Amino acid sequence: MNLKHLFFTISGIFIFTKMHAQHNEKLILGDHPMFYATKTNHPITIDGKMNESIWKKTPSTTLDYFYRVEKPEDEQQTTFRMLWDTEYLYLFYEMEDKFLNAREVNRDGAPYFDDCAEIFLIPAPESLDTHFGFEINIYKASNDFIFFNDYYQNNHVVFHPFNPKFDVEVSYQGTLNDNSDIDKGWTMELAIPLSSFGAFANVVPVKEGNQWAFILVRQDRNEKDGKKRVTSTNFPIYDIAKTTHQPNHFGIVTFK
Repeated sequence: MNLKHLFFTISGIFIFTKMHAQHNEKLILGDHPMFYATKTNHPITIDGKMNESIWKKTPSTTLDYFYRVEKPEDEQQTTFRMLWDTEYLYLFYEMEDKFLNAREVNRDGAPYFDDCAEIFLIPAPESLDTHFGFEINIYKASNDFIFFNDYYQNNHVVFHPFNPKFDVEVSYQGTLNDNSDIDKGWTMELAIPLSSFGAFANVVPVKEGNQWAFILVRQDRNEKDGKKRVTSTNFPIYDIAKTTHQPNHFGIVTFK
């Protein structure tokens, strides 16, 4: 074996070993960097725009882990912020997007096949088998649910009758469902009542110093037709084939 063949053989073993190790790595809740949400004492107008100065003062995070990427331009940036008060969680997503696309208009449909912003929340700082989910596309079509991991015989169960009332608005720069030009992106702002999370039982209250588990997900569909999309998250998921509903991969938000 010459040096060239030896180099490629060693490189191949290294790449395979790295992928295999990454694929099987077991994450423990709390291993990720802490995310912080700021308390606000000022009213927030849900209009899809970051007009309130408090938004700029709260920490932000980006969704830096990408899946189903085929070309570099598939990795489009998402920035997220969270505020809270005694009644609501406030969420704000800023998303770069060269091609804005959406089709779903019905509640509890499949907005995750569109340009879609998502959050999964466990109202306790633990890796529980149950979490709350909100998936919302540019049309504000929401798939909201309570997700039960491994409910019976290794099957998951999604409780779709969970349809809480919440406020959401979207603002976008570009032309929707027209890929003949280049768009700039879109923003989404939500106010989710804290009462929504007491649907089944008592939860850890949202107050200074308390923590919840969560993960952020974005679905980015740059093609007008079909179901292909790029998924990004703020915490790594090493086996996307098992979906993003893996609570041991969630991180922690601390309310400050």
